[in-house]
Amino acid sequence: MELVIDRLSKQFQNKIAVDRVSRRLGPGVTGLLGPNGAGKTTLMRLVCGILKPTAGSVSFDGLDVSSEAYRAALGYLPQDFGFYPDFTGRDFLLYMAALKGLSKAEAKRRTGELLETVGLADVQKKKIKTWSGGMRQRLGIAQALLNDPKLLVLDEPTAGLDPRERVRFRELIAQLGRDSVVLLSTHIVSDVEHIAGRVLIMKDGQIVHDGAWDGHEDLEAFYLRQFGEEADHG
Repeated sequence: MELVIDRLSKQFQNKIAVDRVSRRLGPGVTGLLGPNGAGKTTLMRLVCGILKPTAGSVSFDGLDVSSEAYRAALGYLPQDFGFYPDFTGRDFLLYMAALKGLSKAEAKRRTGELLETVGLADVQKKKIKTWSGGMRQRLGIAQALLNDPKLLVLDEPTAGLDPRERVRFRELIAQLGRDSVVLLSTHIVSDVEHIAGRVLIMKDGQIVHDGAWDGHEDLEAFYLRQFGEEADHG
């Protein structure tokens, strides 16, 4: 099980957002850090096939990013998670399950499981527009997991969650990393410190740090020294 990013570049007019990035990611949680404008979200959209690269390629277990089989293996939580406000939480997950090709029986089973997992079972019949931001974020995490993905791409998954919820989802993401490739982008350095076995740091479209975090230096201090700005606390 391996995500292969090969000489990947993306240019928007005069700006190179991702600059010849090559990496191989295996099972486990890989944290992606970097200041605003570093290219993190663009890289993740390329990995999810939402953007077409200017150059280079992305594949997962030999499947090209443009293939249906690749999409079937992918779970994605974007930073700006869209939802239908007049849907109930349960109906939204059933709708997303249908889009992902799950059978009716499987959709019902996974929806029920995931509503329990993310702590939304008791409000599943209420309209999403009545939910808090944290509840909507939990729904976003649930929809990313509907197809039991082997490649999971999470862009700011704990944004809007309170400290207790954040710890809960750190544990969930760490558990998912045992059997899948997880790429986690966040501004919250402590999320990465707690669960990522590997840390990538981006700057100006390139990877400037890649390695396991051994704890010899505080990750927040390292980030501050590299970029001269504080990361978010969590």
